[in-house]
Amino acid sequence: MADAAKAEAALMQGDPAMMEALVEQLMSPQNDARQGAENSFQKMKDHVPEICVAGLVRVLTQSQQADSRTFCAVLLRKVLTKDDPKLWPKLNEEHQAHVRRELLGCIQNEPMRSITKKICDTVSELAAVTMETNGWPELLPFLSQAVQSGEPRRTEAALLVFAQLSGHMMPTLLQFMGTLHQVLHAALGHESADVRLAAMRATTSFILCLESQSDRDKFQAMTPLMLAGIGKALNAQEETSAQEALEMFIEIAEAHPRFLRRQLAEVVAAMLQIAGAEALDDATRQLAAEFLVTLCEARDKAPGMMRKLPTFAEAIFRIMLSFLLDIEDEEDWHRADSDRHEADGEGELYEFGQECLDRLALSLGGNTLMPLAAKCLPGLMADSDWKQRHAALICLAQIAEGCVKAMLRHLDSLVSMCIQGLQDQNPHVRWAACQAIGQMCTDLGPQLQEQQHAAVLPGLMAVMDDFSAPRVQAHASAAVVNFSENCEQELLPPYLDTLISKLLTLLQKGQRLVQEGALTAMASVADCAKAAFERYYDTVMPLLRSALTAQGVDKQQALLRAKAMECISLVGMAVGKERFRGDAHEVMKFMKAYQDQDQSQLESDDPMNGYMLQAGARICKVLGQDFLPYMDIVMPPLLRAAQLKPDVNIMSGSDGEDDFEDSNDDEVETIYLGDRRIQIRTSVLEDKSTACNMLCCYADELKQGFLPWVQQVTQIMVPLLKFYFHEDVRIAAVQSLPELLRSAVLAVENRLTQDASMPAQLLDFVWPPLLEALHKEPDVEVLVSMLTSVEEILGVAGPELLGQERLGQALRELGEVIRNSEERRTERGERTAAEDFDEEEAEALEEENEAEEEVLDGVSAVISVALRKWGDVAFPFVDPLMPAIGQLLTGPGRTNGERRIGVCVMDDLLEHSPAGGAQYLPQIIPILLQFAQHKDNDLRQSAVYGLGVAAQHRRDAFRPVAAQASNILSAVVSDREARSEDANMCTDNAVCALGKVLEFHSDVADGKLLGSVWLPQLPLEADEAEASVAHEQLVRLVEASDPRILGDANSNLASILRVFVAVLARRTDLASETTLRRMVTLVQQMRTALPPQVFEGLVGQMTPKQQATLQSVLAEASAQN
Repeated sequence: MADAAKAEAALMQGDPAMMEALVEQLMSPQNDARQGAENSFQKMKDHVPEICVAGLVRVLTQSQQADSRTFCAVLLRKVLTKDDPKLWPKLNEEHQAHVRRELLGCIQNEPMRSITKKICDTVSELAAVTMETNGWPELLPFLSQAVQSGEPRRTEAALLVFAQLSGHMMPTLLQFMGTLHQVLHAALGHESADVRLAAMRATTSFILCLESQSDRDKFQAMTPLMLAGIGKALNAQEETSAQEALEMFIEIAEAHPRFLRRQLAEVVAAMLQIAGAEALDDATRQLAAEFLVTLCEARDKAPGMMRKLPTFAEAIFRIMLSFLLDIEDEEDWHRADSDRHEADGEGELYEFGQECLDRLALSLGGNTLMPLAAKCLPGLMADSDWKQRHAALICLAQIAEGCVKAMLRHLDSLVSMCIQGLQDQNPHVRWAACQAIGQMCTDLGPQLQEQQHAAVLPGLMAVMDDFSAPRVQAHASAAVVNFSENCEQELLPPYLDTLISKLLTLLQKGQRLVQEGALTAMASVADCAKAAFERYYDTVMPLLRSALTAQGVDKQQALLRAKAMECISLVGMAVGKERFRGDAHEVMKFMKAYQDQDQSQLESDDPMNGYMLQAGARICKVLGQDFLPYMDIVMPPLLRAAQLKPDVNIMSGSDGEDDFEDSNDDEVETIYLGDRRIQIRTSVLEDKSTACNMLCCYADELKQGFLPWVQQVTQIMVPLLKFYFHEDVRIAAVQSLPELLRSAVLAVENRLTQDASMPAQLLDFVWPPLLEALHKEPDVEVLVSMLTSVEEILGVAGPELLGQERLGQALRELGEVIRNSEERRTERGERTAAEDFDEEEAEALEEENEAEEEVLDGVSAVISVALRKWGDVAFPFVDPLMPAIGQLLTGPGRTNGERRIGVCVMDDLLEHSPAGGAQYLPQIIPILLQFAQHKDNDLRQSAVYGLGVAAQHRRDAFRPVAAQASNILSAVVSDREARSEDANMCTDNAVCALGKVLEFHSDVADGKLLGSVWLPQLPLEADEAEASVAHEQLVRLVEASDPRILGDANSNLASILRVFVAVLARRTDLASETTLRRMVTLVQQMRTALPPQVFEGLVGQMTPKQQATLQSVLAEASAQN
């Protein structure tokens, strides 16, 4: 003990030998020795920081051990610039000067290049720290001297420091840019490969960090030299150096793609040559291709630039196809007892080629890639080499997402190619055909399913029969899943007998992967077929129950049982509560027993828990309130999963490669943010997302029955509004909030709780964080969900619970949302001015505009519910938004969607706010009249609806235009395309509006149009809301014996009776209960008041089906009386 104390005292006093020994112990693989050294080192940092730093510097400069010098270079950087607190500020000026001096001396004298590079890292970061205080006046003169010293090692070191300094002190370096240009120009041509590479690193760093385009452009002359450096490295077979240089080109392509425009043709040609050079390492070829694909993806900064290069698209497309040939036939791939071998035989180029084809399709677009596919793929399909045929089909699968519109124009030929693949002798090709069909069903559905079901489903079912190729069987089932998930319900019944029979055969006789695939396919088919699946229930369910409850299930069979759980729940949803109730009870008993068993006996990655989370929510949806007794089973694991902490590791980008543990784990995603690398275990995030979604489902389904969990779930969800690691978690959290509030409100209304203040307390807790999250949300899709949540909360809470102040907070926040939307719109507009902007880019931009319109639709919905619930109280908060809404209506370059949103806001203002309507009616009426004649159906629909609102609610102001409006509306409903599928909703709105104009303004509009134009358009069926209004109006006019509707000598009675019967046949779909009762009364009055032969004559003009409906209605009415 005395010796240890003595040694520690010597260490604290700066004994050189003790310090070197400490460094060696800090590197020790022995935990005890290293732990003791770490404790001693921490004491030095805490109590004698000057001695600690001086000791590290001494070891760095004097130790004979390279490992010790390497370790000290890294450790110095950490303690001086990274630790909290940093040691640098604790040093006095004398010690700081000593450190700076010694570090520069190390750069000059260190014999090992690898250590010198780490010292350069330390110098660069220390320079960044010293900028906050007195700076480092000796540094730039030292670097200037070193870079021009003529000594390669010193020149390289200086360039490496310059490269890192660019990110910290660019304003200072700009003063020396002229000299730096000359130095870099010379260094890029240096005979030393290390100097050339360091010069490229420095040049790249300057290009990346310079904010001014004109300053960046001064480095244009360096590009050919950098490109030549790659060529020299490759010619010297120094591919590692070439790869580093290629990575720098990728960085430039990501940050400033237009910088490369002047030499684009030369750079692209060189990169294509490298990517296509089979003699080079795969990694080198991939980096060259990555650079090219990155340039294609730079749509926001250089839209269309790469499409303008002659022959480029075909060249890169063919190279990617050649990458897909990097695959071999491995024996284990053919087995289907495990998913471990699915990627056997696939080389790195194959995987990379798949990824790049997907990215190229999304960036270059279908109009560019589909002609190339049509040119290249048929030849590959005719090739005798199975790899070529396999590549063609995999290519189709990869480009589908980015080529949707173009591929939909060639469905026949594309599906024919896939069917050819399904019939191929080679199982790899058949597998690829299943892959292509599945992906196209996802990306091109439901059109593909509608047009090609007669080819696709029989083709997939035929493949299921081949038990010699189990992996292909399993993949055919997967393709059926893709088909079913995007398929209209009525398409499946003709195939169900055969399809379910084959799936049951696979389930009973197939290998494990085949069985799993069959279960998933069965579940998806049931979900799509719904009630049509009921006839198979008695056959399917016992097998599923047997798979679920099988005894002695090992790890290999665990997923099969989990998928059985999934399938049972989806089959239950298909057949409904009455049929499923008994089996649902048994499944929930199994779920409880499974959770009650010793969890330590289960595998850590047991899939059943995740599947049970989702199955429980589906069963709840089937059983509704009858599920409440099972909530104690499902809630504990759900709450645990929803509270999972993200498994995140954040590293500084300046950490050496030795400090960065790269992961090949598929469940780990690495994100680069500035100079930081963030590793996230995605499996944890997916489990958390699933749990949050399921909690939202339970709250939605159970309403007030969810009350016991409302407070706890709210406490979990609110913090997740800022869970920026995962968008789906934020979406689930925000979607849950209205449901939780609704549960509390309904519980109070139904007296399920004595705490009447619970909804108000819940709103107090939820509202401020929701608005704050809305303000900060960076993702447009999540933003739309947040706006929807605000809208629903306004609707649930109403004026009584929410109050005027909070309403104002929400509506003021909308102003910020609109401003941000306008900024994004401006950015998109700037892209249209780019010299390379083309039709393909315009199509992509249109999709972005549609996504932005969803944000504005969300804004409109919030305003709508505010006006509907608060009326004129909301108008002072809405009024400041009106200039922005006016821009949507009349601003230059506005889309029809934006105009429609503006009109919808005006419609709500006219309908629900007398003060707002009076203020804005003179401005909006001309716009409504104009847009009521627009060719866009959605815009026209919103305008004609507004005319109806104005006619009913703003009668005096509307009267001067009533005749003009009635003529416009008559033309709309009489148009030959009025009842087309696209125009049907608009026409219903126009009919309803015309009825209001004719009823409320008969003094100026031609009232006879009620009988001649309006009545023949009834009944309305496309827009049920407008139908209810119009049919109530008809009843009201008939009750009043209005001659305009009855016609001369009651000539319209037959038409009126037919409308009544059609509406009564649909019950509450097309009219309220009150309106339906009034209709029945009118029909009874007709039968009583009219002579029997007249009434029978009216009935005789109906179809037999209409007559039967009428008889049923009258009989039911008589029975009730």
